[in-house]
Amino acid sequence: MKTFLTLFFLCYTVSAAKHSLKFFLTETSGETNFTEFDGIATVDNIEIGHCDNINVKAKPKQDWEILKQRPTHIDWYTHNCVKTQHILKANLNNLKQHLNQTEGLHVLQRMNGCEWDDESNKVTGFIQYGYDGEDLLTLDLQTKTWTSPKAQADVKKYLTETDTRRTDLMKAFLMSECPDLLQTYVRSDKSFLERTERPSVSFLQKTPSSPVCCHATGFYPDRADLFWRKDGKEIHEGVEKGQILPNHDGTFQMSSELNVSLIKHEDWRRYDCVFQLSGLTEDIVSTLNKTQIQTNWGKKSQPFCPRAAGVVLLLVISGVLYCCWRNRNGEKQGNHTQSFQILFDCNNICYFSFRLPAC
Repeated sequence: MKTFLTLFFLCYTVSAAKHSLKFFLTETSGETNFTEFDGIATVDNIEIGHCDNINVKAKPKQDWEILKQRPTHIDWYTHNCVKTQHILKANLNNLKQHLNQTEGLHVLQRMNGCEWDDESNKVTGFIQYGYDGEDLLTLDLQTKTWTSPKAQADVKKYLTETDTRRTDLMKAFLMSECPDLLQTYVRSDKSFLERTERPSVSFLQKTPSSPVCCHATGFYPDRADLFWRKDGKEIHEGVEKGQILPNHDGTFQMSSELNVSLIKHEDWRRYDCVFQLSGLTEDIVSTLNKTQIQTNWGKKSQPFCPRAAGVVLLLVISGVLYCCWRNRNGEKQGNHTQSFQILFDCNNICYFSFRLPAC
């Protein structure tokens, strides 16, 4: 199944006042190098725990204060990991039988969680399923009805959580227990979640005629901007701006390319790359300078970027594989779900790239 060679990840846009607790669950069948089951929990897009069918006991990713205060709390994740794995496995088998797709590689994914606005105290819950990279089912918590964009509208009867009793239990969890957990995490680890980490900023270029990529990595939080200026004024012509992407360590990266093919050498010093980060009072300004550019000129091109390959492998091994589907109605649910792809960008340095709709 070639489409599985494209890795899909979840991305959410969360304002400074909003916090989120999300669970990403993936069950696969057929020949694959991935684990059969992966479960990931995140707080404000930072992984709090991970489990899979090989490592059933949930493991924390970060040094969370709440796990020091309540060391047995991780057992709650382990219990739910085991339970959910059995549920998704049964659901996937049911779907394959129903759709007459018993052969080949198939993927069932579930995303659920809650958001809490610490200013308005508003709580939003959400749960949805994806199958083989497409939307399958979404629960409207207000009406407690499951909807599907697929032609197989009766598909919900093949998922065990969609009966009335389990739907009620899921709504109760998403609107009550989930926000309580989230608020506990935010309050106990406030300093960690509200920290500020400065990035390293560098210039990258493949060949002398290639665009120059301004790359910032290692920053936190993800409320940041990166842009080019000429003579102190922001420019857009000849600029290709990337999106904010996650690193494996909980920090973020982003890049912006400038087409320099028509810029005279003596004019380079008129251009700056500017990085702005919430929490920093001063901008990080890097003046375009050929002597500061990192390049692989003259080096043999590789079929796959080693650094990115290492990142992908680490993401998969550690379970930071937010396998999901492109959500075509995310804004309706208050969640902005996008699809990510691994692309060769910024001069043969591979990045996770995604497409965002107009907000």
